[in-house]
Amino acid sequence: MSSAAGNSLPSWHCILLCLLVALLSGCGINNIPTYDEQVKAAWAQVENQYQRRADLVPNLVKTVQAYAGHERETLQAVTEARAKVNSMQLDGNLLNDPVKLQQFEAAQSQLSSALARLMLVVESYPNLKANQNFLNLQSQLEGIENRISVARRDYIQAVQHYNREIRTFPGKIWHVILYRNMPLRETYQATTEGAEKAPEVNFQ
Repeated sequence: MSSAAGNSLPSWHCILLCLLVALLSGCGINNIPTYDEQVKAAWAQVENQYQRRADLVPNLVKTVQAYAGHERETLQAVTEARAKVNSMQLDGNLLNDPVKLQQFEAAQSQLSSALARLMLVVESYPNLKANQNFLNLQSQLEGIENRISVARRDYIQAVQHYNREIRTFPGKIWHVILYRNMPLRETYQATTEGAEKAPEVNFQ
């Protein structure tokens, strides 16, 4: 009899443990790391779209140069802005370093401005505007700029969700008890006026 009772004890322990896990899960114990991973995934998309744009720049500059080679200042500004973007070392700590994050955003903003100036120059060259290669590059750039805008928006929303969880109940309690080493995240800040908008590159 006592043996049967002894065998049932672990079963009750397992049941209680399962109930405790379910209760804690329902209280949002995993929300903070989950939302943190969503922030990282959203930022990875921002970086991915920025890289796609940087990869497009050399062909764009080369095509424009063939028709407007004497626009050296504008072409050089685009090339230098791209070089600055590519020279930045990105690692997993970028989101934890507000200074580096701001520098990264400033470099991307500089490239956005340089590209916008380049597209204004194109207006003076009808033959370039009719060139099929340029039209393809223009279409790609327009699509990438739109995706950058969407990716930044998704990142901002992910950061807001994560930060709100840390600052409100019950997430605030879990943050103090279990996730004290996970700080509030910096949101995306446009570094120039209108930088949150995709540059107008449609000349149709």
